[in-house]
Amino acid sequence: METFGDVTVDRSAGYVAEVEMHRPPANFFDAELLQCLVDGISWADGQGCRAIVLCSEGRHFCAGMDFGRSTKPPPDELLALYDRALALVDGPLPVVVAVQGAAIGGGLGLALAGDFRVGSPDSRFAANFARLGLHQGFGLSLTLPEVVGRQRALELLCTGRRIGGAEALQIGLCDRLADDPRDEAHRLAEEIASSAPLAVRSIRRTQRADLITRFAAAVGHERLEQQRLMETDDFREGIAASLGRRDPRFTGR
Repeated sequence: METFGDVTVDRSAGYVAEVEMHRPPANFFDAELLQCLVDGISWADGQGCRAIVLCSEGRHFCAGMDFGRSTKPPPDELLALYDRALALVDGPLPVVVAVQGAAIGGGLGLALAGDFRVGSPDSRFAANFARLGLHQGFGLSLTLPEVVGRQRALELLCTGRRIGGAEALQIGLCDRLADDPRDEAHRLAEEIASSAPLAVRSIRRTQRADLITRFAAAVGHERLEQQRLMETDDFREGIAASLGRRDPRFTGR
């Protein structure tokens, strides 16, 4: 077991390393946590691992950024955050994400930064940015349409509605569904790790050939739109409504 800040890496399962976030219950992320994930996966690669299970401690996989801490992160924080997100997407190993509980907002973006997702019937997914008065981030402009299609992605982004595990599986947001998503994620990762490692890397490079360039362009645009919308009354209302657990009353200002 190796520790990188709030991230642990357990490589006791043969060629599969379990990379776990430890910020329960919501596992809010920041640039520091994402860098720890990047470092942990790089370390596992150097140890000869062939696949990663990305998971988290606690009730929920990840609820994105903690807007209760700071409703308007400074521009340099967003820039650092998305630089780390790009490094995560550009990682060397296939990543199977185990989603227990909720993957919300940027947490959904983090789940989609992996190669595969395993949820449970109780898992919940939402790109809730519009309900906060905000543009989507973490590359969801690219990754969400890639897995569910452009029209479905537009509907999920504009409504911000939550979907359960069964619908996520039906539309392709999840690759597998199991009562214990972590165990099932390990099974999928072990299947991948049992294949020829050089072939898997070659296949993955081909399938993701232009992903990094497109992801960098997506997060660059998203960051600018988020900074612009964070200056609006609607964003302030969206955050206040979310923290107060009430419906937002947007004015278009």
